Amino acid sequence: MIRVLLADDQALVRGGFRALLDAQDDLEVVGEADDGAAAVALALELRPDVVLMDVRMPGTDGLEATRRMTDDERLGDLKVVILSTFDLDEYVFEAIRAGANGFLVKDTEPAELVRAVRAVVAGDALLSPRVTRRLIEEFATRARTPGPATGPGLDVLTEREREVVALVAEGLSNDEIAEQLSMSSATAKTHVSRAMGKLAARDRAQLVVFAYESGLVRPGWQA
Repeated sequence: MIRVLLADDQALVRGGFRALLDAQDDLEVVGEADDGAAAVALALELRPDVVLMDVRMPGTDGLEATRRMTDDERLGDLKVVILSTFDLDEYVFEAIRAGANGFLVKDTEPAELVRAVRAVVAGDALLSPRVTRRLIEEFATRARTPGPATGPGLDVLTEREREVVALVAEGLSNDEIAEQLSMSSATAKTHVSRAMGKLAARDRAQLVVFAYESGLVRPGWQA
């Protein structure tokens, strides 16, 4: 059973998500929080598998709550999914930098939300092409020029791994990467895993951040 914590200041939103998720045989909403501080406290108390986290909440916002959760060793297995609207681009991007495993827009179709919760528990970052391109490109056009990287750089990756990471940053799945680069899905998955290992990235979301901040992917890519 996948245990889910809902963090949103709107009771109506939480109620809708609860009804949807609790109707699934393998999903269970174990708690609700209407601000970030309460979400962190409940996460420590209830130990859910996934937190669906709104960005803007009263008091401690979703960004700070995400940072606290991902910094706490007691919550090492917790997955955080940011819930966003498109006018909150930079908050979403910063939340992923803080350790969130992905993001969804609030008007996500019910079936996609259910699939997303299952996918993030399985280790997949929630980076659909539509959302990834629109959110990160919009933020990137307004972001500061990144300073020198303090971690591993592009030179640790092979040319093929750079190609794969660039496609991950565009939101492509392993199957889509395989099709574009004329390789098997298993080979694409291997390249992604090796790149994550070399870059000390927790998941595909962090590969996207690396790809942008290293200059491997720049604003204005073709859709």
